[in-house]
Amino acid sequence: MTYDIVVIGGGIVGLATALRLKESEPTLNIALIEKEDEPARHQTGNNSGVIHSGLYYKPGSLKAKNCIDGYWQLIDFCQKHEVPFDLCGKIVVATDKSELQALENIYQRGIANGLTKTRKIDVAEMREYEPHVNGVAGLHVPYTGIVNYKVVAQKYAKLLENAGVSLFFNHKVLDIKKQTNVSDVVTDRKTLVARLVINCAGLYSDKIAALGQPSLDVRIIPFRGEYYVLKKEKEYLVKNLIYPVPDPNFPFLGVHFTRMMKGGVEAGPNAVFAFKREGYKRTDFDWTEFWESVRWPGFQKVATKYWQTGLGEYYRSFSKAAFTKALQKLIPEIQESDLVEGGAGVRAQACDRTGGLIDDFLILEDSHIINVCNAPSPAATSSLAIGTTVAQKALLHFK
Repeated sequence: MTYDIVVIGGGIVGLATALRLKESEPTLNIALIEKEDEPARHQTGNNSGVIHSGLYYKPGSLKAKNCIDGYWQLIDFCQKHEVPFDLCGKIVVATDKSELQALENIYQRGIANGLTKTRKIDVAEMREYEPHVNGVAGLHVPYTGIVNYKVVAQKYAKLLENAGVSLFFNHKVLDIKKQTNVSDVVTDRKTLVARLVINCAGLYSDKIAALGQPSLDVRIIPFRGEYYVLKKEKEYLVKNLIYPVPDPNFPFLGVHFTRMMKGGVEAGPNAVFAFKREGYKRTDFDWTEFWESVRWPGFQKVATKYWQTGLGEYYRSFSKAAFTKALQKLIPEIQESDLVEGGAGVRAQACDRTGGLIDDFLILEDSHIINVCNAPSPAATSSLAIGTTVAQKALLHFK
């Protein structure tokens, strides 16, 4: 059987792309392939569940456009399909005067991105939102919210199934063989023939892309983010979401506090180089994947540039006391005994050959395949907008 489109990847971006395709052109015969036995097992199912506002992203970038557009699409979807969410707002806190300029830069970016209800707040106002917070100034961002993205992804999958999209779970892609007008998508269980392939494979998106473009100049570098959870009796210390001012030179937001949709409060994550693409534990190691990462010229340049920051992240990974100290910058009352080890996620961060950690979403295409090669946070918030963007590109192939 020949499919019009085969989507690879059952995370939130792959599911949203298939959904937007089916909504745009119901006559398309679409299949979706996922190597796990259910959707959203990796990045989607292991993030902190934040509905991002678009505060941090460069105006005009794909991240900014898709996050802001995707934000409203996600809210509308959750309301329409009765997926629980809460637009609880967040504060971004400068804990030292040296961070005030960076805080101002973030504020200006937010305004440029249309977040006009974002407000500068003083210490007294910060304490109204978060009574236990420490800082010298802050921002209040009312747009930010929380949701369980695994629930969102499961709803996407159900809608796809109801619309007649073929969902193939437990199918791992081994190869893509390009023919004249179609591609053979070879899995460990069967081969699917597609007029167009869309690669949304997340942590393995570069591997899938390289099947058709062996000289691909992008490599996914996995970074594990580890969380602690506040003990139940200490949850009163955090009302909603508390973020630090991020390091503008590092593509991660720093350890923060997040109230979760499923209940409880997470503290984290850090960002440590993972020795395995799906390495959720410190002991997880895959020699082949590790060697591929450290041999990549771009990663070597990143490691040289950020080695001090990286060592600090590793130290916090193995030292609960150090992790606690980082959290105490935001909430001084937090004690090591208040934290229980939580879960972890792995972020797929694309890195080019020259050492650039790619900051924007990256979509590459040719006549046979569209590759979503970099879609880290805020991809979950942006999923329906990314899906729309990719669907529009895909439909051009059929015109």
